[in-house]
Amino acid sequence: MTDTDVAPVQPAKPRKRPGESKRRAWTVTSLLVVFMMVNFADKSVLGLAAGPIRHDLGLSATGFGLANSAFFLLFSLSGAAVGLLADRVPPRWLLLVMALLWSVAQTPMALGGGMAMLVASRIVLGAAEGPAFPVAQHSALAWFPDHRRNLPGALITVGTASGVVIAAPGLTWVIHHHGWRSAFGVVAAVGVLWAVVWAFTGRDGGHASPAPDGTAGVLPGSGVVVPYRRILRTRTWIGTTAAYFGTYWCLALLLVWVPSYLHDGLGYPTTTAASLIAVLWAVGGAAVLGQAGLTGWLLRRGVSSRWARARVGGITLIAGALSCLALPVAQPGPVTVLLLVITFGLCGVMTNIAVTSIAELAPEQRRGGALGVMNAVVTTAGLIAPVLTGHLVDTQGADGYRHALLWSGVVLLLGGMAAVTLVDPARDARRLAA
Repeated sequence: MTDTDVAPVQPAKPRKRPGESKRRAWTVTSLLVVFMMVNFADKSVLGLAAGPIRHDLGLSATGFGLANSAFFLLFSLSGAAVGLLADRVPPRWLLLVMALLWSVAQTPMALGGGMAMLVASRIVLGAAEGPAFPVAQHSALAWFPDHRRNLPGALITVGTASGVVIAAPGLTWVIHHHGWRSAFGVVAAVGVLWAVVWAFTGRDGGHASPAPDGTAGVLPGSGVVVPYRRILRTRTWIGTTAAYFGTYWCLALLLVWVPSYLHDGLGYPTTTAASLIAVLWAVGGAAVLGQAGLTGWLLRRGVSSRWARARVGGITLIAGALSCLALPVAQPGPVTVLLLVITFGLCGVMTNIAVTSIAELAPEQRRGGALGVMNAVVTTAGLIAPVLTGHLVDTQGADGYRHALLWSGVVLLLGGMAAVTLVDPARDARRLAA
């Protein structure tokens, strides 16, 4: 990581008409929502086909957890590297390359690969998908000023949930009627289709909230860009990353182990479990949109982002933590479903809050890197949670799921407390400019 001292000189671009720019902004945002839908449909295949894959490849729970964790082996590193690269290379081309690599990575399993190929393909897929969320957010937010970023940021976050909501029933049908390998072929084809559309219609934005001297993303009154190290040392970046880590821990379990928990731990039939997974993701999407509306309403009325963003997210995480800690002692039935909804359906609001908080904190020329490094740290949760849960299930049977939920509750609780006590984007943005 290097700290460039002088802001690069950007050639002046011809101004688009307001209506044209607005249409383009929402067109790009819509495509990026679909981009994240494809991204999470790719991720969901292994969880949805866990039973058949374990049976056909002879995998233990620990082995299956390791195969899933292989996805995150390069996920975090590539997220940081490409996030930093997005401050120098047009995000439009980075997104196109990512989508094509996703499809290439899925193809071997569609054609008959075994355990070794499964691990290799997941490593490649993880490396290609690691930067997806931060670069997509960076690309979308560049089209909007800060006070209008909550909705586009939320919609892209909702794309992650929508991908699973739409994919879960469809891919489950494909798995049951055509085998689990066909599901890999379907998501590979969809990735190629998105890449073709993006190649012709995707564009990069250039919106920045100017500093008092008319520059964007530099210290006021100078040409000096804020070093990355100063951004990463702020209480806001640290607290936001800790809170988002808790969210990602639960999202990783929702993708990998919650389908098996519903089936093996709670006794739901496979089709019912798939439907409940879709419900959890749908509630998550609705919660993110609700948070975006609430946060936007608060910000327009002069409430600080410390309350409108950080404490809204922190309180939600704490509520999810309490529900998660109650799950191991709840009896299967409506109460358990409600606790699952609160835990896994609401924790995702921190995703959008984390992105918009860092976008408020970091100057434009450092936004991609700040988001990418945050994402790299956060997604290590996806490396740890599946392996830990697989080990607990192998050694403790059904009780392993209950102990995994207790671990998740603690992680969520710590994240919620970090958001409430540490995060204040406006305060730390002022300190960076001092």
